Amino acid sequence: MRKKLLLSFIVGYVIFIGFIYFYLFYFDTGALPAEFNGSSADPETFLTAEELVQSEEYSKIRNFLYFLEVPLEWLFYLLLLLFGIGKLFEKWAEQTTRMKFIHNALFTFCLSFLSFVFFYPLKFLRYSLSKKYGISIQSFHEWMRDLLINFWLDWILLFIVVSALYWLIRKSEKRWWLYTWFLAIPFAIFLMFIQPVIIDPLFNDFYEIKNKELEERILTLADTAGIPSEHVYEVNMSEKTNALNAYVTGVGANSRIVLYDTTLERLSEDEIVFIMAHEMAHYVEKHIYFGMAGYLVLLLGLMFIIAKLANKIVNKYGRLLNVSSMKKLSSFPLILLIVSVLTFATSPISNAVSRHIEMRADVYALQLTNDQEAAVSTFQKLSQASLSQVNPPILVKWFRYGHPTMLERIQRAEQFRD
Repeated sequence: MRKKLLLSFIVGYVIFIGFIYFYLFYFDTGALPAEFNGSSADPETFLTAEELVQSEEYSKIRNFLYFLEVPLEWLFYLLLLLFGIGKLFEKWAEQTTRMKFIHNALFTFCLSFLSFVFFYPLKFLRYSLSKKYGISIQSFHEWMRDLLINFWLDWILLFIVVSALYWLIRKSEKRWWLYTWFLAIPFAIFLMFIQPVIIDPLFNDFYEIKNKELEERILTLADTAGIPSEHVYEVNMSEKTNALNAYVTGVGANSRIVLYDTTLERLSEDEIVFIMAHEMAHYVEKHIYFGMAGYLVLLLGLMFIIAKLANKIVNKYGRLLNVSSMKKLSSFPLILLIVSVLTFATSPISNAVSRHIEMRADVYALQLTNDQEAAVSTFQKLSQASLSQVNPPILVKWFRYGHPTMLERIQRAEQFRD
């Protein structure tokens, strides 16, 4: 039965990858509609011939790798279950010590390390691809450093989550999902609060923006928008990437508006001000808080479904999957499998909501700056720097895009001018 299930999954995986390859490379290539040829949204008007080729190649390969990795993650969890690897980790942890605290630490470390090794080739492939197309300029040494820091952070987070989760499951097998959700609310807020001041500085250096005249202009714009802010931060991303970006992070007193130094170097002041106006919109319209509320509502529904599905699967297929009870740590790969599948299935919905929020931020920035030329040129340069498709395939948009496509953003800016 195990071999049959595994073989069926592998066959399905191969068929899925074949479909995705045909779809991305031959069926829906993201060609620009004819009516936009020669317009400001046409990449031929702002990309060189070489950049056009690279943009198409890089986007297709990167999107293909995404769809390759998602079911590969499901396969990883399925292998852990079918071959009883999670059960072996749990047994070893129990034989090592009687302390539940240490059990959780050993189990999650083994799981994290195995996951790191399993997915490392794909991560290295993405890094190499980014280097080849000039997006990343990070040395292998520095890339590995960031990867290892991320590994330890992920393990600590996983250890905390597993410790709390299985304590609640053992206390209440029927309502653990609800109590877990209640606990997730302050935990998520806490992570958002410490992100700018503890986690982010582990990877990059943050400092007040050096161009004080530009900072004054940005702060004046913030004052006009009613945003209490004393500083704008820049981060030294030029050591790692050629990409351009800016973002809002944190909550409360730790909230920050951050600019990549690459953005400061390669965009004009008007373009930077437009980007800042876009980021300010997230603060003014409280997108961070609405986003958090939406995330928690979605999480509540997912937790309920996870609990119901996991219990049914354990009751019916527990022996096949080497899981005797939800109280056992060996059931965690099953929870991760269900989470991964549900996250992928609901991503078109969450991405659609995110795109709407980002569209609102674009409109707000256009209204605040009244500078459509800067908006259009900014979107063009962002597309150029990331080698992203202006009009990606529809499945890519649904499953990968949390922002409107560049075609939609440029078109909206042009219509705002009209």
